[in-house]
Amino acid sequence: MAFSGENLSAVWAVPFVGILLSIAVMPLVAGNFWHHHYGKISAFWVAAFVIPFGFVYGISETSHQIAHAMLLEYIPFIILVGSLYVVAGGVRVTGKMVGKPGINTAIITIGALIAGWIGTTAAAMLLIRPLIRANRNRRYHVHIFVFFIFIVANIGGSLTPLGDPPLFLGFLKGVDFFWPLKHMIAPMMFALAILLPLFFVIDSWFYRKETGRSEDTADVVHDVEEVARLGIEGKINILLILLIIVAVLISGLWKPGINFTILHTPVELQNVLRDVFLVLMASISYALGTKDSRQRNGFSWFPVQEVGKLFAAIFITIIPVLTILRAGEAGALGAIVAMVNDNGQPNHAAYFWATGLLSSFLDNAPTYLVFFNIAGGDPNHLMGAEYLTLLAISAGSVFMGANTYIGNAPNFMVRSVCEEQGIRMPSFFGYMAWSGAILIPLFFIITLVFF
Repeated sequence: MAFSGENLSAVWAVPFVGILLSIAVMPLVAGNFWHHHYGKISAFWVAAFVIPFGFVYGISETSHQIAHAMLLEYIPFIILVGSLYVVAGGVRVTGKMVGKPGINTAIITIGALIAGWIGTTAAAMLLIRPLIRANRNRRYHVHIFVFFIFIVANIGGSLTPLGDPPLFLGFLKGVDFFWPLKHMIAPMMFALAILLPLFFVIDSWFYRKETGRSEDTADVVHDVEEVARLGIEGKINILLILLIIVAVLISGLWKPGINFTILHTPVELQNVLRDVFLVLMASISYALGTKDSRQRNGFSWFPVQEVGKLFAAIFITIIPVLTILRAGEAGALGAIVAMVNDNGQPNHAAYFWATGLLSSFLDNAPTYLVFFNIAGGDPNHLMGAEYLTLLAISAGSVFMGANTYIGNAPNFMVRSVCEEQGIRMPSFFGYMAWSGAILIPLFFIITLVFF
């Protein structure tokens, strides 16, 4: 049987829905079991897709589809995320900051400003640990890290292809490097102009609730803003982050035309060299740093291991879902594709919400590509006459990756780092309650203003 989106039933999406529901529900109903066996559960859902798929489409097609997902999408993804995690984990801010609302807002603002240039993963991993230490004596602090995910791990990555994977894929497809800076800056700054003051107000309210705490913590939190001069350990890692950024950029510009075919999947030379270089940078960072510095920084391998296992399952089980979407209106999910066009003309608001809501639960990078192709796939046309369509697709994939923990990889990593440090982060649905109350109304306003 030929493998095509037109022939696939929506039943093939069950394993993907299964892994999503497992991530959402099991930490709530069987937290200890999930913590120790999430890798096995992920493998179960992979098998639930791969075994029936192998029977129906054959071993050759199955190996090709998995090789395509792993070699072209998952491995580059996990190498980039993992290398940035390791290198950023070697940068330690010394001295002591106190988590007052003004300081917390300043840290998150800095993260938003640098995320578009060094990537949301690097920005999040650089600043999450100093933010945790600054607020270690706060009684009410979960909201701080939720807003950190909203702003630093997602919306801040809007300005360049280096900021967020969807924009990088657009760059590889021919979108100009500075197109996001020219067009995405307005909705990004609009979002930040609402979110940052809102965060300051909410954090100030929680901060005032803590004034009745015991004397030993009140003097730390309320009477001083810093007790030691701030400094940075592991400065070499900042250079390594810059080298990683340069390597990623070169891999998008340099096209030698040399391919290696693995299981009928062409792998381009520049991408292989980029990934090898990134692994080298991570190895150098880990070798040069001291274990004591990383321990003081709260560094552990668990967050990247968790992301690695869960997203491996997501990238494999998502194969039929994306294939169905690529089939357009002829596929089982044709209603989603049909709603983004009105009599052949693009509905920009529908593109923003369709791309965004799917990016909330699917990986936002391939979702961007699906709607990029639905919109015609011609970068010159989309940057010109249909720039609002491209803006809607770009903003939807970048902004709404913040709606769930799985919308963007840094979300999961921030949550894991926080929980490693003893912070009880919201559950999957608890986090969605925050995003539903704060982000969804914001996105409706953005729709009215921009689309």
